[in-house]
Amino acid sequence: MAGHAGNAVQAFGIVNGLQRGFIVMKIAISQDQAIGWLMEHGPPELERLLRTILHHSSVPALLADNDRQYRDANLSASKILGMPIEELAGRKLEDFAAPGERPQILERWRDFLKAGEQEGRLMLEGEDGGERELGYLAKKDVLPVRHLLVLREQGAQEWLGANVPASMQDYALSLLDVEGNVAAWYAGAERIFGYESCEAVGEHVSLFDHGTNAQGKGNERLKRAAREGHAGDEGWQLKKNGSRFWANTITMALKDESGILQGYACVVRDFSDRHERDEKLRRGCGNQWALAAEASIAGVVSGELDRILDANDKFLELIGYSRAEFALSGLRWPELVLPQNLALGEVAHEEAIRYGACKPIEIQLVGRDGPLVPVLLTMAVRKLVPFQWTMLVLDLRDRNPLEQAVEEGVGDKNNFAEMIGSSKAIQQVMGQIEMVAPTVAGVLILGETGTGKELIARAIHRMSPRWNRPFVTLNCAAIPTGLLESELFGYERGAFTGALTQKIGRFEMANQGTLFLDEVGDIAMDLQPKLLRALQEKSFERLGGIKTIPIDVRLVAATNRNLMQMMAENLFRSDLYYRLKIFPITAVPLRDRPEDIPLLVRHFTKKFAAKMNRTIQTIPAESMRRFVDWPWPGNIRELENFIERSVILSPGRELNAPLAELENGSQNSIDGSTLEEVQRSYILNILRKSKGCVSLAATRLGVPRTTLNAMMKKLGISRGEI
Repeated sequence: MAGHAGNAVQAFGIVNGLQRGFIVMKIAISQDQAIGWLMEHGPPELERLLRTILHHSSVPALLADNDRQYRDANLSASKILGMPIEELAGRKLEDFAAPGERPQILERWRDFLKAGEQEGRLMLEGEDGGERELGYLAKKDVLPVRHLLVLREQGAQEWLGANVPASMQDYALSLLDVEGNVAAWYAGAERIFGYESCEAVGEHVSLFDHGTNAQGKGNERLKRAAREGHAGDEGWQLKKNGSRFWANTITMALKDESGILQGYACVVRDFSDRHERDEKLRRGCGNQWALAAEASIAGVVSGELDRILDANDKFLELIGYSRAEFALSGLRWPELVLPQNLALGEVAHEEAIRYGACKPIEIQLVGRDGPLVPVLLTMAVRKLVPFQWTMLVLDLRDRNPLEQAVEEGVGDKNNFAEMIGSSKAIQQVMGQIEMVAPTVAGVLILGETGTGKELIARAIHRMSPRWNRPFVTLNCAAIPTGLLESELFGYERGAFTGALTQKIGRFEMANQGTLFLDEVGDIAMDLQPKLLRALQEKSFERLGGIKTIPIDVRLVAATNRNLMQMMAENLFRSDLYYRLKIFPITAVPLRDRPEDIPLLVRHFTKKFAAKMNRTIQTIPAESMRRFVDWPWPGNIRELENFIERSVILSPGRELNAPLAELENGSQNSIDGSTLEEVQRSYILNILRKSKGCVSLAATRLGVPRTTLNAMMKKLGISRGEI
């Protein structure tokens, strides 16, 4: 018997070892496949991302290949060369040069390809046969066989060398694997950071972040990009020589056809000489206007890159175009903007890429027959690559400057209720609210649990013309799937067993007001078409009824789920998604605005002390420091609950916070836990590390995807928890 037991143990060890080896081999194969996918599909995606950045730039820029043929150009470059963008593709540099200049271009180009950089002046042939001088700066291989050319027509001598703004000189492009390690490092990245490709490949992207918790910052950026599709960020980054620069970083998640994350595309630009200028432009761009309740939206415009693809009749009337004229015009957005406002428009474009939408800006549009039209506008990003956007435009021609809100501060603070904060991130959100509230446009609020999405919805309602009408809320995740339809649309008497009386639904309750649907990502697929129909046709039928009921409802929806990922997995309809996402607002997690934590702590301390009839006058400096340093994974809700608990524990005049919880709160003890609880916690942790990608998590766990899905179902793990 002992011999048999020993053989059994030995056999088990062999099998177990084989299984471990097989799992390691599977992971290696999976990683190799992911890198192969990344190296094949990554560069084209990076090129499209670069186009997104270049096309709204007021500085003329082109991309050329080794044969000097233009592959892409922005509108500013097409204007300076006197040819439409579409016709520039395939043309060569010498096609625009003055006859005497052409023989030198080939020699200069060969020198450039050897050196990697070049600056100088070109003589172009003008339309009248004369010559005009251009300054140029060339950088090799921002992507393989894609070379950057930046042009300047006037003052070329003053604009060369050190006078070229750093943000326009070069672009650090790279590809990262799913763990955030550098998989490809291109020439622009080598020039900006100083690391050769062989030094950077394999390193984690946090190597280049400056300051404490660099690894945490890098991982959070990747997590946000995986969740939202892309993430924009600005902050100090480090070069190889130890010097730092103010970097603008755009990170875009790269997913395959099945929606599985394969890596990231990353673009970094040196904004050292620009972020202060942009802030000055913002401060000097005009005052915030007090938007009256009766203010109406002048126009809705949507497009791709710099092309306008669609516009409503109000906007066309504003710029003096008929529908037929617009269809033939091929309008591009920069053509409508007063040249003096292009720099401010570029700032708004950068904000929109970084935050998903920009704060309202006041500019002047140039009408068809030449009149200048003052407007207030904001841009929302619908898709980063290819860059698709929607603009909301308000007509300011009839607004009396005396109505400006300067004397009252920026807006009415009562409209924002408990939206406490002075950080740039929260001010960005408030600006978006001020812009979209007076319109009838639908709003989709995105963000993690506890970030205050309902507060944003209430602020939109309070600042809208419907402020004195009903504000009706419904948490779609709190209602069983079978009952959600009747909650939304109501039912007639006898519609089903137990329907003894007629009941009106939330849509009818919210008629002429605002309906806020929280956790909209939890609506079942079979109910989504009926919701879409109600939004499109502005009417519905009660459950069990035949009468069509018209409605006038402004819909605001919110979710903490990744709807893009859900669409890829056929869990959410794309037509409903784009219907909801007319104007997206992202609620900022608390860890991304730590400067607001002291204000929130004081606010909640005062609130709960008043409720409990206590007097708390001081908050220890050490406690406040710990509050600011803690990442608050539960966001504002977690902070609020923690401060309430602290007030309960504070009988005196000083806040007595249980700081030990902030040290140990993240350490999940398994003492007293059941096996099922430990399994659930471990699987949830792996899923979070895999950024919600079930296939990658399954690979890490060494089980098939179908097995992991079954385990998630058994353990009650929902995607909202990931």
